[in-house]
Amino acid sequence: MNLRPLTVVLIVPTGVGASIGGFAGDSLPVARAIAQVSDTLITHPNVLNGAQLYWPIANALYVEGYGLDKFAQGCWGLQPVHQNRIGLILDRGIEPDLQLRHLQAVDAARATLGLNITDYVLTDVPLNVELRMSESGASWGTIANPDSLLRAAEKLITQAKVEAIAVVARFPDDEGSLALANYRHGKGVDPLAGAEAAISHLIVRTFKIPCAHAPALLPLPLDPHLSPRSAAEEIGYTFLPCVLAGLSKAPQFVTQGTAERDTDKKRKHSQLPITNYQLPITADRVDAVVIPATACGGSAILSLSGRSAVQIIAVADNKTQMQVPPEKLGIKALQVNSYLEAIGVLVALRAGITPVALGADISPLRCLSDSTKQISNLKSKID
Repeated sequence: MNLRPLTVVLIVPTGVGASIGGFAGDSLPVARAIAQVSDTLITHPNVLNGAQLYWPIANALYVEGYGLDKFAQGCWGLQPVHQNRIGLILDRGIEPDLQLRHLQAVDAARATLGLNITDYVLTDVPLNVELRMSESGASWGTIANPDSLLRAAEKLITQAKVEAIAVVARFPDDEGSLALANYRHGKGVDPLAGAEAAISHLIVRTFKIPCAHAPALLPLPLDPHLSPRSAAEEIGYTFLPCVLAGLSKAPQFVTQGTAERDTDKKRKHSQLPITNYQLPITADRVDAVVIPATACGGSAILSLSGRSAVQIIAVADNKTQMQVPPEKLGIKALQVNSYLEAIGVLVALRAGITPVALGADISPLRCLSDSTKQISNLKSKID
């Protein structure tokens, strides 16, 4: 029996202090579990990145945040790949010793994981990243020299023909700050996350190519009270390995231009059979979205919630600094307490069972016509 594959989008917004997924890859267990009950899991680097720790999930698509927004809007498709040719951008502001640490991490990924990382470029001037915190409590940041970043990306794309780009920018060392101390102890907001998103958004928006970022920082002194949720970022000199692993199989973005080129190729090779596996994944394939219950104001969730066939699952346990529940936006969502409950809902959806049927109370069938009086009369006659 051929059933429609179950496609799930898992979102944990970046830099909003999510209690699960707001630290160093601590929502990766959630992604691994949801992938087991999905045919395709679509998620983003904030969920899957854990510094030097990562986990290969065969049916998960690693999609940068801006690309995920465009996918949800129905503007871009996602084309799965076997392997991407990856290029590396290093911020010229990184000290030579720290640059060497990152280049050695790349060589380790090439030799140990067999990743196809071919070339790297130093930006022509330092990027000069600055960190900010909004009044709502979310982190963000600025890049003083974005043109330098774009010139480096263009060089990798045009000269090295790369298909995905990893960026390492020098971030300010903030040792001694309250925000960093809270983050290391499993509280508050990741002070780096918002600026990281700005870097990858810029490249994806400009070149429509997979991109992810890893910050370059000096090692911090040992902290005996370090939270397990933050610990992945303190076991080495670089956060780059998870980014390289994710980008190696990140789906390519299919835009109108790429779709037209693909159509021309198919016309030239019309004798070749076309199967469903060659078609890109589009937003109309999405069956469910799992999101923290207080962080429903992002572009992707707003776009996908407008599709009647998509089940929005809002998880109350994953608290954030945002105060944007689905009901404030008029989003119809199924509220659950935990990700364990969310997984149960997905199992029911996959089985073709409405989740309401698993509860103790089922409300009467609604009547949408003007025949309520007739039905009441019919009941009185029966009585």
